[in-house]
Amino acid sequence: MCGIAAILNLDGSQHPVSRPLIERMRDRLAHRGPDDSGLWEGPTGSIGHRRLSVIDPSPAGHQPMISPDGRYVLAYNGELYNDHDLRSQLATLGVRFRSNCDSETLLHALIEWGTETVDKIRGMYSFVFMDTQSQSMIMARDPMGIKPLYHSIVQTQNSRQLVIASEVSAFFEHPQITKRPDPVTLSAYLSSIRTTLGQRTMFEGISALTPGQWISVPLQNPEQTQSANSWKTSRRTPTQGLQQTIEDSIHRHLRTDVPMCTLLSGGLDSAIITDTAMRSLGKLNTFCAGAKQDGFADDFSFASSFAQKIGSNHKEVVVDQDCFLNRWQWMIEQTCVPLSTPNEVAIYEVASALRKEGHIVALSGEGADELFGGYLPIMQQANEHVLGLNGAPDVNGGLFHLKLNAWISDELKPSILKDAWYQATDSDRELKEFYNQVFQESIADSLDDSPLQAHLQFQRRMNLPNLLQRLDTSTMLAGVEGRTPFADFEVAISAESMLANEKFIHGENPQTKIALRNAYKDRLPEDIVQRPKASFPLPFQQWMSPMTDRLYNSSIAREFFKEESLSLVCARPASYWHMAWPMINLMLWGECQFGDKKTQREDPTCIGRSFSTTTSC
Repeated sequence: MCGIAAILNLDGSQHPVSRPLIERMRDRLAHRGPDDSGLWEGPTGSIGHRRLSVIDPSPAGHQPMISPDGRYVLAYNGELYNDHDLRSQLATLGVRFRSNCDSETLLHALIEWGTETVDKIRGMYSFVFMDTQSQSMIMARDPMGIKPLYHSIVQTQNSRQLVIASEVSAFFEHPQITKRPDPVTLSAYLSSIRTTLGQRTMFEGISALTPGQWISVPLQNPEQTQSANSWKTSRRTPTQGLQQTIEDSIHRHLRTDVPMCTLLSGGLDSAIITDTAMRSLGKLNTFCAGAKQDGFADDFSFASSFAQKIGSNHKEVVVDQDCFLNRWQWMIEQTCVPLSTPNEVAIYEVASALRKEGHIVALSGEGADELFGGYLPIMQQANEHVLGLNGAPDVNGGLFHLKLNAWISDELKPSILKDAWYQATDSDRELKEFYNQVFQESIADSLDDSPLQAHLQFQRRMNLPNLLQRLDTSTMLAGVEGRTPFADFEVAISAESMLANEKFIHGENPQTKIALRNAYKDRLPEDIVQRPKASFPLPFQQWMSPMTDRLYNSSIAREFFKEESLSLVCARPASYWHMAWPMINLMLWGECQFGDKKTQREDPTCIGRSFSTTTSC
């Protein structure tokens, strides 16, 4: 994978961008691309790139990549899994390639097809594409939401600038970007432990591209900016059967010019990937991470047994409490955002271990549960919710999911968050509207054989991007490319074309991921085929206890949270873990970002605006 940083002048301004500034932003992302760094500079701005060399590691893959005529510039983070198909199409149009790198494929595709390219490419990606002649720019993110990209507009002494980066940490190298927490996303994090809410991030004025979103910006006339979302699966038909689709995706994900491995938890999803990879490659390294504490060691035993059966070279990475606490704080310092799930620590530790052994690419099983109905408790409660409607339209399905999965519920929020912060969210109005909007879109885009299809579609839209961001953040901190064969556009088409009862069944003997289990029941051991979901679980509820004194005495925590809530959580963190986890994370994040300074919610200037706002400077 790679890191992107760009500063582009708006409104026709041609003031040069400070080279030390763009280099600081670019190199803040060095962990995403430890192998090479590049810089394009022009009168309209500068684009920086950090490269993790995976396909064609030669200098021919250097980025930013510039077209032979010098007109077009591309900074790209990702992998194209239909690279060969695209090259064949482009060759018929007269394109002559100079490398085997998929960056060059994407460059020529964008030259030929412009924004229509996003409907042709299959893969994980974010990119910035510049046409220096028309002074226009396209930035985009893949439909599944695997690769992140953020943007902001700032006012300098000479011009307005569009600032873009792969991680929010890079923005704070820019002297005109001020750290201000966004109260809406801060409060939403307490409910969802997600660090974005649609386009909003934890910082005012810094926006995220949403999954599948592309934005086309005429730099001289940014008011004519266009934006759209390229994500429709329910109206498309699979081209082959489920097992063939999955294994085609896995085989495409195996393409690499550097050593690769798989993350093996011993569950169904990772076993399918590992088994298919082993059959294709003949030899394979597998890694499992987690805690060996009582009640948390099942992943190790299942993974070890399966690795022995297929003959992979298997390694275990054990996370203990000291490692968890130290790494937790360090990861927040590095990324400038709170952790979402506790097992981000385990993912980082296993990524760091496999990187030290020379592996650059790791395949992981994210996506199967959201696409094929793997979350039994959620689907059971969704079924009860649907039955309670008695056939009426599900106008509050989003609020149902918000309440069902909330770490800190809507009812508790006013007693936990300080009044000024909660009032700034208008009682979480935007959070609730966002959940309901996504659910209504899920109804529109899902099959109508069962009302539960919309609930499963909602999980794909809401839960999966969070898991994919977790994987991206944790693996990239170790300089590892995490690949997710289930979180693939064609696999999603196959899953979302299935009837509900092909994925899950309720009743006395409920079943999840039926199609997946049936497809692989003759290939994998029965105990793995029938194993319930598990994913690098950690006993974080008990491990958080040493953080309570710091939480209680933190001036930042006391600015965010009421005294009563701090006393309750700090007295019994294991009992109130659903409150302790997001509260401690926000405390660590706040101390890292703002220290002992008062956090600022006001926005007295134009600095920090973005395309997601309607206010212009």
